Amino acid sequence: MAIKKSELYSTIWASCDKLRGGMDASQYKDYVLVMLFLKYVSDKYAGKKNAVITVPEGSSFQDMIKLKGKKDIGDKINKHIIKPIAIENGLSGIIDVTDFDDDEKLGKGNEKVDKLSDLVAIFENPNLDFTKNRADGDDILGDAYEYLMRHFATQSGKSKGQFYTPAEVSRILSKIIGITEKNSTPQTSAYDPTCGSGSLLLKIADEAGKSISLFGQEKDVATAGLAKMNMILHNNPTAEIAKGQSTLSNPAWVLNNNLKQFDYAVSNPPFSSKNWMDGFKPHDDLYNRFTGYGVPPPKNGDYAFLLHIIRSLKAKGKGAVILPHGVLFRGNAEAEIRTSIIRKGYIKGIIGLPPNLFYGTGIPACIIVIDKENTESRKGIFMIDAGTGFVKDGNKNRLREQDIHKIVDVFNKQIPVDKYSRMVPLAEIEANEFNLNIPRYIDSQEAEDIQDIEAHLLGDLSNADIEALQPYWDVYPSLKKELFATSKRSNKYSMLKTENKFIRTTIFSNAEFISYAKSIDSLFNRWKQKNIPLLQAIKTGDKPKKIIHQLSEDLLAAFAGKKLIDNYSIYQHLMTYWNDIAMQDDVYILVTDGWKAGNEIETDKKKKEWEGKLIPKQIITNKYFPKEKKQLQELEASRDTITRQLEELEEEHSGEDGLLAEALNDKGKPTKALIQKRIKQIEKEETAEMLTMAAEPEAPYGEPEEDELTVLKKYLRLTEEESIAVKKIKDAETALEKQVLTQYPKLSTAEIKILVVENKWMNSLQMEVQNEMDRISHRLAQRIKELAERYETTLPQLAYETEDLTAKVNTHLKKMGFTWK
Repeated sequence: MAIKKSELYSTIWASCDKLRGGMDASQYKDYVLVMLFLKYVSDKYAGKKNAVITVPEGSSFQDMIKLKGKKDIGDKINKHIIKPIAIENGLSGIIDVTDFDDDEKLGKGNEKVDKLSDLVAIFENPNLDFTKNRADGDDILGDAYEYLMRHFATQSGKSKGQFYTPAEVSRILSKIIGITEKNSTPQTSAYDPTCGSGSLLLKIADEAGKSISLFGQEKDVATAGLAKMNMILHNNPTAEIAKGQSTLSNPAWVLNNNLKQFDYAVSNPPFSSKNWMDGFKPHDDLYNRFTGYGVPPPKNGDYAFLLHIIRSLKAKGKGAVILPHGVLFRGNAEAEIRTSIIRKGYIKGIIGLPPNLFYGTGIPACIIVIDKENTESRKGIFMIDAGTGFVKDGNKNRLREQDIHKIVDVFNKQIPVDKYSRMVPLAEIEANEFNLNIPRYIDSQEAEDIQDIEAHLLGDLSNADIEALQPYWDVYPSLKKELFATSKRSNKYSMLKTENKFIRTTIFSNAEFISYAKSIDSLFNRWKQKNIPLLQAIKTGDKPKKIIHQLSEDLLAAFAGKKLIDNYSIYQHLMTYWNDIAMQDDVYILVTDGWKAGNEIETDKKKKEWEGKLIPKQIITNKYFPKEKKQLQELEASRDTITRQLEELEEEHSGEDGLLAEALNDKGKPTKALIQKRIKQIEKEETAEMLTMAAEPEAPYGEPEEDELTVLKKYLRLTEEESIAVKKIKDAETALEKQVLTQYPKLSTAEIKILVVENKWMNSLQMEVQNEMDRISHRLAQRIKELAERYETTLPQLAYETEDLTAKVNTHLKKMGFTWK
């Protein structure tokens, strides 16, 4: 079966383990990514005429395999594999920068031979066969490249993560600058003056949907090489990446002594560069980038890069630049430049991003959107404060799918959203002295939870707090009446009609709440029934990314406008299930191998197992063997009962003086062997005692007490019963496993489609939608409970209780002989 994306990622990442120790992530990434590139181009193009990449005879990955274990493996990889490919394809200075014979990084002698041989062996894995890989928007290896880049950036740390712009941010830039498949041609040009590994340019190409002309420049030679390899892996081999010089001092793309101009430009330049003037004098700039604006401060190059991009755009060109928030409000020379840019009408919008998104810095950044078209008629700047929409991911923050989609939707449609976005008139900006700091124009702070002094003094709940929950009352108007009644002392306050512990029950039993929950369920079911045919029609050769796009957009639209529930949250559940759990892997299997349940293989232990997790065994069990599953659950319940009885005996009798004390091992646990030994010892002692007492008169019988022997025998019996129960469970599991494995080959295509689409995918998603409903009710219940508890005990009551307790304490102290004035 086709390898799953997640398995591909982990397999490739394992190669990094072979290189750790002699170098850090910023260095060993070069080795892994070059190896990835060589494997890919060899699988795709070796032996093919007129291929995009020529793989000379003797330089394929198969030839590299023959070098494993040889003393000169590193030297021969350099000279016989990499160098010929580099020369033949104009990649000299790109893929041959990494030295596979470097003793300092790879070790000497056998250490280097073993390390490189192991690295080659990992890529030799049959699962990494890229001959069938599609070099388009669904390029699985290109995605793996991006996965590696993200992990390399994470491990490289603050100083060396600059070569990678998070894919989530790259996607936003590509979707807000206006490029589409309809308005792009092969002549359409896109430019990144600080392209790093090329991720921003590639996202632009994805949005264009066809070949466009890509141009980039990257100062760091090794990183420029990564960018070029990235272009090839993503089927953009004609992209031109200039390397080894600063964009500001030596721009590579020049036409007739002027900067070459492009249709689109994107960039994530180094934040607040302190050496941006190195190599040239801005006042003598040959390309007039600062004319009419002024020169940025010597120790801060943010505006130098922004002005370079403005100058590099055509008359109707569009661009987006990631810069630190400081560019929006810093004064002096930067304030003058900012004012000039605003007055020219070049800034279409500003998007504030969350902090700690980028690998090179933890400070918050913003996206400045430039649009040279219709500047004369521009009357305002559209602003978004997206600073709170993210999820924690390790030691960094990460934009979720819902955050990305919301930003793009709101910006492209210019939708005003309370506390999130608005069109800010230029007159308002001018009144603020051209300061663009987003909080001046959008108050995104949550309303402060104000304490009501009168309620603390006299009780009841403020109507202002209750009215703040109006979105709930709009949907459940009768619930408000069930929960609250007008206060007897003031019409500005209300009394809670139910006890705190019954608030949640009252909400769940409300007729309108039940009706709303049913409407949400019905809404999901309509979407489900509409899209089941789409999913069951998946066939080999289909494009997974197109499938999930159609599916997710339809889900987003289905829940749009529904009160209380956020359609972007519902959308996020689908995208999480797609990206992180199972669905994406499943669809990639289907478009590669078709609707197959899997196949039986023999493991290393000569045991036959079912390969392929398209249909988990649990789903087969639930569908075809419910009776057997129930019987197994009953056996497990019986075992659990016995286990609890054993635990109770241990808890009661395992102390130092307990009846099980003589049967405990070094870890304080009774064992079967020690219990049997102790029983024999007691029985022997009792026999001897009985012989001694035979001649003595009988003592009267009293109430029998639970003695040591009784407890030991009881524990031993339960232990044996537990062993029997465990064996029954194991036998039942083995029998059920055999039935499940027998069922797989019997499945028809129609059955497989139902099991995968309905029983696996849709059931999982429906559960998440139900969980979202639970969260809605939980938030309401918690808020009402919080308010009730806050004002439940009034200040006079507290004062009375304090006086009462103080009097009692004083009385006790007086009895004890303590007195004071």
